[in-house]
Amino acid sequence: MSYRLQVNGTEQEIEADAETPLLWVLREKLKFRGTKFGCGIGACGACTVHVDGAPMRSCSVSLERVSGHQITTIEGLAAGSILHRVQKAWIDHQVPQCGYCQSGMIMSVAALLRGNPFPSDADIDASVTNICRCGTYERIREAIHALAGQELTESSKASRA
Repeated sequence: MSYRLQVNGTEQEIEADAETPLLWVLREKLKFRGTKFGCGIGACGACTVHVDGAPMRSCSVSLERVSGHQITTIEGLAAGSILHRVQKAWIDHQVPQCGYCQSGMIMSVAALLRGNPFPSDADIDASVTNICRCGTYERIREAIHALAGQELTESSKASRA
């Protein structure tokens, strides 16, 4: 069947089975390779994209379900050559190590900050459930708090010592 998607502001027409995961449409048909395959069951978050502004695990959502919706991938987060503020914070705070999970992590954090510009540690824990195998969670939290203009919590400071 044929499906229409709005990906990063551009209309795309896709021929694929209705149950094809969005992840594979983005990576294989549209060549947006910044969205990563991690677990394939929606647990790790490496494949997170925005659908109508909300973070969604693209490995576990079908093409049919997102047809007609606005999809933003990591490639569409920046405004041309100007990085999104979360992307810039990731660089400034040296968040990534291997970097594999980071596109999904950035997408989750961008959605969190859009809806909650001053998240607490509990808000971050509840909203950013992506898995980072390198364990850069404290740098992730530090970057989020810097974006929100908040100081690190005492527990964050103590764990870095």
